[in-house]
Amino acid sequence: MRDESYQQQALAGATGGELVVALYDAAIRFLYRAMQCVEEHDVRGRRIAVKKVVDILMYLQARLRPDVGGSVAASLSDFYAAMFTMTLEASQLESRELFEEVIACVRNVRDAWVIVARDPEAGRVLPRELRTREERFAPVAAARTNDGEAIGSRWLA
Repeated sequence: MRDESYQQQALAGATGGELVVALYDAAIRFLYRAMQCVEEHDVRGRRIAVKKVVDILMYLQARLRPDVGGSVAASLSDFYAAMFTMTLEASQLESRELFEEVIACVRNVRDAWVIVARDPEAGRVLPRELRTREERFAPVAAARTNDGEAIGSRWLA
């Protein structure tokens, strides 16, 4: 119970990027739990853990804005769909190796989000509902092309 309170307090002050990283961390934890359940032949535990992973992936995918994010949002959507499929396949086959592959892929993208969470400029890629109040109302600076021409960010939500 004490851990939950600490986690809730930590998330209460988190930026949007930090919240996305927390979702990735949770998905990784549940993937490890599912893998442990495979080893213990705990079918119910594996199904619960896999459902949590799938819920997180669906949440992240549902928050994408392809109309604003263009090809990057489409790539993330494809990534979430692939991880969804691989997670279900790993569960069905009760495959530790497939779960490890999903964990490696999710961890790779999670690490990219860590960079986004640290960079206020990069934080603008976040969907509006995942940004903190301060991030939502921060002034938007126009991005620049290589030749110095100002362009609006496709990621602003």
